[in-house]
Amino acid sequence: MIPWNLLDLDRALRSSWAADTCSPDDLAEAGWQPDNPAWGHCDITALLLHDVLGGDLVVGEVYLDGARRGFHWWNRLSSGVELDLTREQFQRGQTVVAARVVERPPGPPPRRRKEYLLLRERVAEHLGRLPEPA
Repeated sequence: MIPWNLLDLDRALRSSWAADTCSPDDLAEAGWQPDNPAWGHCDITALLLHDVLGGDLVVGEVYLDGARRGFHWWNRLSSGVELDLTREQFQRGQTVVAARVVERPPGPPPRRRKEYLLLRERVAEHLGRLPEPA
């Protein structure tokens, strides 16, 4: 196995995000555009990073104009460093509050199974075999 660095992982993810891996809820709300590729990818990106790096999964509530608009996922590594590769998706003034650590669901997520597996496959095409979900 060839060693990776975070830049390799970031590049592989960014080149793998697309409309067919975007959250259906986010697609319905605002579509997916290549100029904001992180849009709708936080949950499956955080799960994939958790597969590779371990640590904790963190979820916060997303607000826009005082109304809750959904949830945002990111990672907290065992060192305590928080890693959020999809934060830039919020380009309309959204805020993320009430962060909490959540338990990793076993295996692929039921609601986003297809998109998660497709993202894993694309990232693996760039990096090679990925660790299996915990």
